[in-house]
Amino acid sequence: MSIATPTSVERCDSGTTEDLLTRDHVCADNGIVIEPNGLDDPASTSFGVFDTWPSQEQTEFAKRMLARMTHFQQGQISNYLLQILQRDFISCLPESGHFDLAVKILLYLDPASLCKAELVCRNWYNVIQSGRIWKRLIEHRVRTDKAWENVAKKRKWRSYLFHSNTSEDHLEGEYFRNLYPVIIRDTLCLEQNWRDGPPELHRIRCQSENNKGVYCLQYDDDKIVSGLRDHTIKVWDRKSLECKNIFTGHSGSVLCLQYDENIIITGSSDTTIHVWSITTGEVLNIVKHHTEAVLHLRFQGDMLVTCSKDRNIAVWKIHSPTNFELREILTGHRAAVNVVDFDDKFIVSASGDRSLRVWRTSDLQHVRTLHGHRRGIACLQYRDRLVVSGSSDFTIKLWDVECGACLRTLEGHNELVRCIRFDESRIVSGAYDGLIKVWDLKAALNPRSPNKDLCIKTLEEHGGRVFRLQFDQFQIISSSHDDTIVIWDFVTPSSDKNDPAPLWPAADEMTDEEMLPADMSMMAARESAIEMPMLTSESAEVILPLN
Repeated sequence: MSIATPTSVERCDSGTTEDLLTRDHVCADNGIVIEPNGLDDPASTSFGVFDTWPSQEQTEFAKRMLARMTHFQQGQISNYLLQILQRDFISCLPESGHFDLAVKILLYLDPASLCKAELVCRNWYNVIQSGRIWKRLIEHRVRTDKAWENVAKKRKWRSYLFHSNTSEDHLEGEYFRNLYPVIIRDTLCLEQNWRDGPPELHRIRCQSENNKGVYCLQYDDDKIVSGLRDHTIKVWDRKSLECKNIFTGHSGSVLCLQYDENIIITGSSDTTIHVWSITTGEVLNIVKHHTEAVLHLRFQGDMLVTCSKDRNIAVWKIHSPTNFELREILTGHRAAVNVVDFDDKFIVSASGDRSLRVWRTSDLQHVRTLHGHRRGIACLQYRDRLVVSGSSDFTIKLWDVECGACLRTLEGHNELVRCIRFDESRIVSGAYDGLIKVWDLKAALNPRSPNKDLCIKTLEEHGGRVFRLQFDQFQIISSSHDDTIVIWDFVTPSSDKNDPAPLWPAADEMTDEEMLPADMSMMAARESAIEMPMLTSESAEVILPLN
């Protein structure tokens, strides 16, 4: 391409720019005319003048020059511009000392796109592996997604996360790349098992000699602590399911309990509250206040709340395991107070008088009373602003504690609903009909969801009334009048591995024809889609919600 070269510069006093561009010289918008002539360095002179123009004028000049070219010339310019504009910045950034910036850019990719990015070139693959991007993606999901956190903990992968440097160098690359889809697989399998798959059952037979029945329980990864009708507290090993300790001291049925890392607090039909050392089983304190059976208790930090058949709620301050101070007695219920729950904002209680009462935690003043159940209320759980209650009218109700509105009524049990628990996605209930039902909480909170879609699973293994249950992401543990504790395990046995097998080959082993990132996209798409003791009538400890 020939470039017009200037020999002199003169003012352009007449003629349009287009007219000037048709001659063998160039006229700029500022009126400078550059006439061609041969100089020793014509290109430098032309570029020097071009460089003095404003950016907009340079752009307009280039457009007009391109308009004068043939289609073939324009194609050559296009190819040249593509080479300039399409720069491999991911490869260039590490070479210029900005490796962390390249990693930060790639962290914005979703997993399917990250798989494809590994196939771009060796430099991109090295940045992804050396930057531990797959590990960082997993850490982000574990921090923000409860299901991922539970799976990582259950599979014992969490110990490899949240370390800036780890001694297991071989885990820094391919391990986490392969681990990501394995966690997706596990969460999908768990969700499917909760809805469709039969759980694996483990049964503990408590072998009570006379009075049979397990009224309360709590568990963790190492143990299950249960309170029995035979007046004992039994501690079971989670792995062997063998009884490893028995605490004795109550003279009546153990109706409620809660423990932390140091103590167990129990309430009994003998009207007392016992405080035990969780390690030795020694009785550290016996608290006497209620005049009838202690039906339920909850403690958190230095605050303990107990409720009783005597219709009262007692609020205690725990100074030490041996020093409990009674702060306040809350009155107002007209029948036995069957259950309490609380947080920093409210205390919520439920009674055989068919009502729930809400109290402020700060000053212990009554806030409101919730009415809606047709018979006595046997159980509840309260968290955030949601209260879920179960009643002897066979129904479960969802309440907004802030305004007192009943959000939904769940029907399905055929007898008194004795125990209720919920988490972010499910409600699990147990009743005197011997059934455990799993409900979709998100659907229940959606007023447009039809009632037929709310109960997603019914479990029937207990040979008697279900007294108490707790659950987490992987299991339900329930107890019954049939003197058993049943563990309903929803973990898929085939996926219970600490070292996952790769779900796709390493990036350097993949060919262009292998559409494995599409498999990852499919998995990601699927993922996004994705209490009060009620004793038998034969017992002298009969406690039933009043009509």
